[in-house]
Amino acid sequence: MSDPKPLDSQKESARVAARRGFLGVAAAGLVGVMLAPGIRLIEIAQAATIDKSTPGANPKVRWGMLIDTTKCTPGCTDCVKACNTENGLSGGTKSTDTQWIRKIEIKEIHTGKIQSLPVMCQHCAEPPCVDVCPTGASFKRVDGIVLVDKHLCIGCRYCMMACPYKARSFVHEPIDNQKPDAPRGKGTVESCTLCVHKVDRGESPACVSACSAAGHGAMEFGDLNDYNSAISKRIRDIQSTQLRADLKVDPSIRYHGI
Repeated sequence: MSDPKPLDSQKESARVAARRGFLGVAAAGLVGVMLAPGIRLIEIAQAATIDKSTPGANPKVRWGMLIDTTKCTPGCTDCVKACNTENGLSGGTKSTDTQWIRKIEIKEIHTGKIQSLPVMCQHCAEPPCVDVCPTGASFKRVDGIVLVDKHLCIGCRYCMMACPYKARSFVHEPIDNQKPDAPRGKGTVESCTLCVHKVDRGESPACVSACSAAGHGAMEFGDLNDYNSAISKRIRDIQSTQLRADLKVDPSIRYHGI
């Protein structure tokens, strides 16, 4: 009769390996919880099989925005204030402060007509910021939202130089009293997230909600890939354009009236 010890030893080795595998998975889950919400953004970005009933990124969706400049009033900053409040920004009270959305005015040389419009990260389909990032901190979710993973950002600012819309800012000073849904950090780059935390809950970005609540109705948010969505219907009904469409980066933000 053969010695049973070698077989017992093999079984024990298998049990140890199984325990290690379980602990490894459990540890990974714990890290995801401890580092949320930053690491959660990455996990959602990689979840390409999520369906529409599940909060998070959906590869069938492309989130975008249509801004009607004919309804955007010069001097109105409702969208900017809402963004600052939602994401814990100070609103440009210091020269080193960041601003995720800003109002600019453009003037038609021949007619003298002045138009006011908000400009933020354009959430490009081919984002230059992602192309130049050496660490992968700048990334695009499968639903088109472009984000920065603060755990990977080394503050090199290559993305700031690559962005043709000047939509990214560098955090120069320590950040206190941060909003749980909008992680920020000194020495990192940041920009508009389309209020991804709200979008994942089925809500609109803060700027869009504020514009609607104020009765302006200048900002429409929705799924550009959905033929029957309100934003898709609106884009079919009116003329719209992308800022610097000649660059072929295909922004998700469209403008009417410019």
